[in-house]
Amino acid sequence: MTITSFPSSTAAGLFAARASGYKPSPVREVFDISMQPGMISLAGGNPDLSVLQLDALADTAAELVRTQGLDALQYGGGGGTRELQELICAVMAAEGNPALPANVQVTAGSQMALELLVKLFCDPGDVILAEGPTYVGAISVFDGLQADVVHVPMDDDGLIPGELERKISELAAVGKRVKLLYTIPNFHNPSGVTLSAGRRADVVRICREAGLAIIEDNPYGMLSFDGLYLPSLHQLDPENVFYLGSFSKIFSPGVRVGWAVVPDDVRRQLQLASEATTICPSVLSQMLVQEYLSQTDWRQTLASAGDLYRDRCEATMTALADFMPAGTTWTVPGGGFFTWVTLPEGISGEDVMYRAIGHKVVFVPGSAFYSDGAGDNQLRIAFSFETPERLREGVRRLGLATAESIQGATA
Repeated sequence: MTITSFPSSTAAGLFAARASGYKPSPVREVFDISMQPGMISLAGGNPDLSVLQLDALADTAAELVRTQGLDALQYGGGGGTRELQELICAVMAAEGNPALPANVQVTAGSQMALELLVKLFCDPGDVILAEGPTYVGAISVFDGLQADVVHVPMDDDGLIPGELERKISELAAVGKRVKLLYTIPNFHNPSGVTLSAGRRADVVRICREAGLAIIEDNPYGMLSFDGLYLPSLHQLDPENVFYLGSFSKIFSPGVRVGWAVVPDDVRRQLQLASEATTICPSVLSQMLVQEYLSQTDWRQTLASAGDLYRDRCEATMTALADFMPAGTTWTVPGGGFFTWVTLPEGISGEDVMYRAIGHKVVFVPGSAFYSDGAGDNQLRIAFSFETPERLREGVRRLGLATAESIQGATA
């Protein structure tokens, strides 16, 4: 049998228009750099899995296959197992966020849930509002599905309701169709800030009055440093808010289990879209999560992780104060993985990054978190994975790189 070889340009010429919207993740692009010897990474928001009892998890996984393998390794229901749906509601209740199992759609990570919702609700050219800055993975989804992203300014109390109203009015005035607000209200990625309690009801009201649905992405909500939780947007308006959750930060990103909680009239369509993508969520992964939640003291493990992240955040805050040049500012998160640094006026985050690599430290420049290229003098620091000692050294190196950039700009 002869296999005909075609030039690669033949296939490349057949790409759909939307293909150009999928661009390399800036976080992934620095991954290879971060693996170089001696490099300190302030780039990736990886959870520290050392808090997990790996031997016990290994035994659990082996026992699952041994005793329930005929089910665990088989196809499953398109919406997820009933047991996991119920346990997800228990996890949400622990954060003060009620939900019903019938409204839960299990997905292969919350990233999948986000893409499915955008597919279901946005035609090319529809507008999605998002905080400026916002999660780089969300921008990739929006761009890939040909939605237009418009950023809404935020401050230390999160999304600014007055700016949200202004953006909606401006877009309506030019005939743009706004479908969704995408928001990360708790320990925002990348800024680390939290939407204040007083603003939450305003954001929900504004979107309902304007006919927008809200996608509330909450991967970090249970990683509060003080153990306190604010009401979710979903809790305030369950009929108009699509809630996304994930086990990636509170258990393991490797299991690829997330979920969406949506109203009854959206739930069936979301499952159909999910089945068209993956047939069903991984039963083995779901069952491993079920065992973790039902057979371990997961709340204590989560509390230990929160203590660890709090210590690392404090080390980062101290190092920023000690080593960053005058005119640099940063956010002070109350949980999660990130802080957002604003460099002195006129200093480019990308220029600092190139210099920082020479000092053996990497981060993600701020422009990656805007769809319109803004944020040139900003950057994100992830403090979740490195030790306090390495974080301090990494920020010291970042300070040197910033000082060099300032000197170069004024030379």
